[in-house]
Amino acid sequence: MGKSTRKISVRDLVIGGGSPVSVQSMCATRTQDVEATVRQVKALEDAGADLVRIAVDNPKDVECLAKIRACTQARLVVDLQENFRLAESVAPHVDKMRYNPGHLHHLDKGKAIEEKVAWLVAIAKKNGNAIRIGVNCGSVAPDFLERFPGNHVQAIVECAAWHCGLLDSLGFTNYVVSLKDSDPKKVVECNKQFSQRRPDVPIHLGVTEAGLPPDGIIKTRIALEPLIAQGIGDTLRVSLTLPNDRKPEEITVGRQILDDIRHNRFISVPDFGKGLNIISCPSCSRVENGAFVELAQEVKKMTSYARQYDLTIAVMGCRVNGPGETDDADLGLWCGPTTVTLKQKSATLGSFGYAEVLPLLRQKLDQLIAKKSSHALSAHTRR
Repeated sequence: MGKSTRKISVRDLVIGGGSPVSVQSMCATRTQDVEATVRQVKALEDAGADLVRIAVDNPKDVECLAKIRACTQARLVVDLQENFRLAESVAPHVDKMRYNPGHLHHLDKGKAIEEKVAWLVAIAKKNGNAIRIGVNCGSVAPDFLERFPGNHVQAIVECAAWHCGLLDSLGFTNYVVSLKDSDPKKVVECNKQFSQRRPDVPIHLGVTEAGLPPDGIIKTRIALEPLIAQGIGDTLRVSLTLPNDRKPEEITVGRQILDDIRHNRFISVPDFGKGLNIISCPSCSRVENGAFVELAQEVKKMTSYARQYDLTIAVMGCRVNGPGETDDADLGLWCGPTTVTLKQKSATLGSFGYAEVLPLLRQKLDQLIAKKSSHALSAHTRR
C-alpha cells in the first residue's frame, strides 16, 4: 500500500519499500510488573501486533525490560522519551528505539543535539537497532518552534526533516519518522508535506491522543484513510484511551482500517474542527494512576451538554505528555499519581484530587461557554 520508500529492518520485519503496512501498539502495564507486561505483550501479539512498545524511564525499568526480553520473542520497541541516556543499557534488549527530538534538550544541556544523536546512532549500530524519530505536536524541539513562530505544521516538518538529515550524515538509514498531532487534519498536512520533502523515508502514522472510542477511532480514520490511500505510511499505531485488558483493540482497529482501505471502504466522518473536541492520550505504562482512564470517560459524559461549542478539552495521563500537550487546549487535565493538574491554555489553575476535579472542570467550562455566548450576542447586536 505504501509508496516506494526505502526498506528498513526491525529484526526480521521489513518496513517500507512497498512492504505491507505493519501495525503496532504499546503496553499499558507498568514495566516493573514483569508478569503483567509479558502477559500484555502476548495479548498484543495474539491480536496481530507486528511491534510492541514498552516505556522505560529509569534503571529499574531497564532491569525489568531484560527480564521481559527473556520471556518473549516479540519485536520490542522502547520509547526513550526524556531519558535518552538509558539507550546504552536498553539497546541490547530491544529491536528498535524511539527518540523524541523535543526531549533531547532536557539532559546534558551543555552538549549539542548533534552530539547526543550521534551517540544514540552509535549505540543503534552496535546493537542492530532500528530508530524512530518521533516528533509530537506537544513536544516539538524548542529551536524549531522559535524558527517558525505561529506555524506549528512547518515546525514539525522541519524538525523531522532536520533529524533525518542528521542521521543520514552519520551513515545511518535504518530509521522511520513519525509526525503526530491530536488534530487529524494536521496529521494529514504534516505527513503530506514530509512525504513530498523526503519520499524515501518510511513513515510511522498515528494520531496522538486520539482519545476514547468511538471518537478516537473516527479521528484516526480521518487521518489515516487519505494518507494510506495515497501511498503515504509504512507502519501505524491507533492510540486509544482504553483499560489495560482492552489494549489489543488498538491492533484490531488498525488491521480493520487497513482492510477497509484495501477494499475501498471509507467512512463518512464528522468534522472534528466544529463542536466540542475531547482529546486524551492512549493508556500506556507511563500512566501513573489507572483512574486516568475512568476520568477521561467521566469527562466525556459530563461535557456532553456542551457538544455544540468549539472548545477543546485535553485529558493527559502522565508527566511526559501532560504539561506540554495541554497547552493548546481550552481546558486541560494532566494526571499524576494522586492529583490532577487543571489548566486553561498554558496557565495552571491548580492541582486537585481525582474526585474533586470534575466539578471544577465543569465550572470552568461553563465560564468559557458563557463567554462565547456573550461574544456571539454582542456580534449579533452590532450587525
